[in-house]
Amino acid sequence: TWHLKKIPQIVSERTFSLDSPKFEAKPNLELNSVCGIECQRKLPVPSLSDLKDILSYETVFENGTRTLTEVNVLGLTLHPAGNTTTHKSSRKKRQIYGTDSRFSIYDKRFMTNFPFNTAVKISTGCSGVLISPKHVLTAAHCLHNGKDYIKGSKKLRVGLMKTKKQRRSGRKQGTSDGMPSFQWTRVKSTHIPKGWFKGVSGDIALDYDYAVLELKRPHKRKYMELGISPTIKMMPGSMIHFSGFDNDRSGQLVYRFCSISDESNDLFYQYCDAEPGSTGSGVYLRLKEPNKKKWKRKIIAVYSGHQWVDVNGEQQDYNVAVRITPLKYAQICFWIHGNEENCTRG
Repeated sequence: TWHLKKIPQIVSERTFSLDSPKFEAKPNLELNSVCGIECQRKLPVPSLSDLKDILSYETVFENGTRTLTEVNVLGLTLHPAGNTTTHKSSRKKRQIYGTDSRFSIYDKRFMTNFPFNTAVKISTGCSGVLISPKHVLTAAHCLHNGKDYIKGSKKLRVGLMKTKKQRRSGRKQGTSDGMPSFQWTRVKSTHIPKGWFKGVSGDIALDYDYAVLELKRPHKRKYMELGISPTIKMMPGSMIHFSGFDNDRSGQLVYRFCSISDESNDLFYQYCDAEPGSTGSGVYLRLKEPNKKKWKRKIIAVYSGHQWVDVNGEQQDYNVAVRITPLKYAQICFWIHGNEENCTRG
């Protein structure tokens, strides 16, 4: 069951203008030497002032201007327990593990209907998910490499799926091949938490690898609601699901589900089969609504992609997803609504 939680509030304190970004970074969808599970265990729990710094955020607008918004965090209880993890499991290399268990979605009835039609393509080569009539959730490193915004993010576009119409060619009727085509929409603004930027932590912090894009024009589709990520124990079969546009299956929407191997406070480590291109997809669960018989899907993480993680001084590889914690829920909800009143229960 989805459990309602009272969540902390994030309120904006001050907004400053910054210089326009250079937009010169090269995209790098596979990160190296990221602090892994054992490394995270040793990290101190962030203090309230650390969190205020980490959750402050940059906004880049369509015209290239940039602001920094400093935030305050209200109603937060800090737990001194540190980063918790479950069992260790043996690691394998590759992004496809054993038999490739991905499903390409060809049927228009599925592709253009919920939940598959909430998957979107980002013009920098990633995927994302619709989380409001005007907002898309994706991975921060699809837009920013920790030091600068990547080249393609200056004129950012989001592609919403539509299936190709049947067309007549002479007497023969050409049929749709079931491949999606995209209706591209410009992005009005982009929000990235300061925790993602290298200057704050001295290294890339995968924990904050998420970003929200505001579209220039609202869409009229059903979108995914946000949920707070439960622990592995609270998930049916520890299973997660996500759909994206993997590079090795050009033009296809690819769906997969798998169980999670390991978790920290902010990350899920799993072996979902995925290739570059699916980075930024919304990871979701289907749980029962409280006191109702209905089931509901909610986004509980952002797929960060295949990453090389530092585990006991060795480079191990995982497919990693960034969990939506109560604090991240509060921040993303604030970005969507522009106020904290709509974001008190998650």
